[in-house]
Amino acid sequence: MSEGKIFKIKVLPDDEGKRLDSFLAEKIPEITRSQAKKLIESRHVKVNENIVEKPKYKIKADEKIEVIVPAPKPLEIKPEKEVPFEILYEDKHLAVINKPPGVVVHPGAGHYEGTLVHGLLARLKDLSGIGGELRPGIVHRLDKDTSGLLVVAKDDPTHQALTQMFKDRQVKKVYLALVHGVPRLAAGKIEKPIGRHPVNRQKMSVHAKSGREAITFYRIREKFSKAALLEVEPKTGRTHQIRVHLAFIGYPIVGDELYGGARPHGPKARRQMLHAFRLEFKHPVTGEDLAFEAPLPEDFEELLNELRQKS
Repeated sequence: MSEGKIFKIKVLPDDEGKRLDSFLAEKIPEITRSQAKKLIESRHVKVNENIVEKPKYKIKADEKIEVIVPAPKPLEIKPEKEVPFEILYEDKHLAVINKPPGVVVHPGAGHYEGTLVHGLLARLKDLSGIGGELRPGIVHRLDKDTSGLLVVAKDDPTHQALTQMFKDRQVKKVYLALVHGVPRLAAGKIEKPIGRHPVNRQKMSVHAKSGREAITFYRIREKFSKAALLEVEPKTGRTHQIRVHLAFIGYPIVGDELYGGARPHGPKARRQMLHAFRLEFKHPVTGEDLAFEAPLPEDFEELLNELRQKS
């Protein structure tokens, strides 16, 4: 696990007026905006030698910012060998795994055991510490009921490099999504900002006041009478992005109760039919081009076969 780190940043004129938490997330690749917010509120950030505790503080040109990122606390999560997942690739820097549906990626409210992290600790010798004590090695996430490919970092430099690659859109992610209805166009682009839903805080929405840029491409892979299998490529990585965007254009993912995919007419499923099918990126250490594909889970494949027979 990594030791604590100190970052020193000088504010350039072009950055004047930005929120402090947004600025830190932009300049320090290994932390997210929410992590920056926590660092500020826990008095780990100084501006011109003075502690600042307000994440929305507007920075000014030539200000000198110091950020202390504490070392992650010793892990108290116990490894669990029973957590189901498949390791598709592993070297001393990273691993690529295939997560089944129903597995939560990391511990959080209501999920203190049986997560992917618990399983990773049992099967991988090393994991990076940047994610903190509850998210070792976790560079990006999938929702609990979304299946498919994830890359996991085994050391801090690799974690930092992968995080920057995701931010710079250098990682290609392709999903398969079964949706209600058949889109009129064979392929399309959805470009609509996404933020927290103004009323239901469990949901994300394209109608949020402070939405962040979100771009999703899709194409029809297979048509059925009341549904379609789409190949979806998100260019950004917003929470619930594919689910929100497809629901916004009127084709919610089958089984997605949160975003309108539980419909009385059409296919039915116990979870959202969304699968992280393909992952492509350049190895951050060796420079090798890596590409992986994960087969559809059994329940997804069975539903597609039923639709094929009916069609």
